[in-house]
Amino acid sequence: MPVLEEMSYTVTRSRRKSVGIRLMPDSSFVVSAPLFMPEKELQKVLGSKLPWMRKAQKNAAENAKKAAEVGALSAEELKELAERALQVIPARVRYFAPLVGVSYGRITIRNQVSRWGSCSSAGNLNFNCLLMLAPSEVLDAVVVHELCHRKHMDHSEAFYAEVRRVYPSYDKWQRWLKTEGPVLMKRMWG
Repeated sequence: MPVLEEMSYTVTRSRRKSVGIRLMPDSSFVVSAPLFMPEKELQKVLGSKLPWMRKAQKNAAENAKKAAEVGALSAEELKELAERALQVIPARVRYFAPLVGVSYGRITIRNQVSRWGSCSSAGNLNFNCLLMLAPSEVLDAVVVHELCHRKHMDHSEAFYAEVRRVYPSYDKWQRWLKTEGPVLMKRMWG
């Protein structure tokens, strides 16, 4: 009997080493599991994560309520945010790249619903236009995070040591993004 019968979820299996759980905008979960993990073992892991999953759904509902109070962003507002991001973000990347000691490729601004930024193995950087609604310190934290992936394409201790070397207040602004960011994301899809 599945542990999560009270929740909607789908399981995808791949050549990964651990279980990953992601809350989707519709409050369902996508569970990513190792290819050959026995179902019984997967259910045990999910059972141990059940309190976290309930809390994640509760937080998502609260964030949706907050976002509804502020209102969803219109297509025009998103376009304006993207245009402003094209002016602001490349300048911040140019400022921080020498401090990190890296080069980078293209900078792209997107209307992403689940990421604040990303860095490809080719050094191309993507940023969410919603960063324009966050404090400038949050934007800088995301820029430094993505630039540090040019040195470490992972989230290892060495990666975070580099992030904190360049941006000592990173943890403070990362916490802000973790608590307030979901409200901004919810404004994307209403």
